[in-house]
Amino acid sequence: MPGPTPQPIAVEELPALARGVIQRAKFPQLATVDGDQPRVRPVSPVRVDEDFTIYVANLRSYGKTQEIAANPKVELNYLDEAHDQVRITGRAEVLTDPVILREIWEGNPLLRRYLGSPENPELIIYRIRPSRVRFMREWALEYHEVPLPG
Repeated sequence: MPGPTPQPIAVEELPALARGVIQRAKFPQLATVDGDQPRVRPVSPVRVDEDFTIYVANLRSYGKTQEIAANPKVELNYLDEAHDQVRITGRAEVLTDPVILREIWEGNPLLRRYLGSPENPELIIYRIRPSRVRFMREWALEYHEVPLPG
């Protein structure tokens, strides 16, 4: 039995399609590496920029802190209710920009509720800058490279 025939997608449609999946997906999965063992866990991004840069809040005591410090290569996988997916490959870095940190803090009531202040030493915000973004329609089994700005 042949699989479904995917509908063609114009390259210029891909960024909007990918952003739609990112908006609809509740909890993307973040992959890190722990020595020679991959680790995957759901995360709640606290900001998403137009260029597919993703910001993820973390606590210093979490396992991914040491994993990212040892190897900053990560991948996020977003899967929406229609099973369309976006994979963002990139490097995680600790965000130090005070303006962006303040914007994230002010825009996220959960951070404020649980961590008290942006100076809480447990708080880390990772900025994941994409090196590659791929989009796939449900079960199409074919990824499309999403063009990155600039």
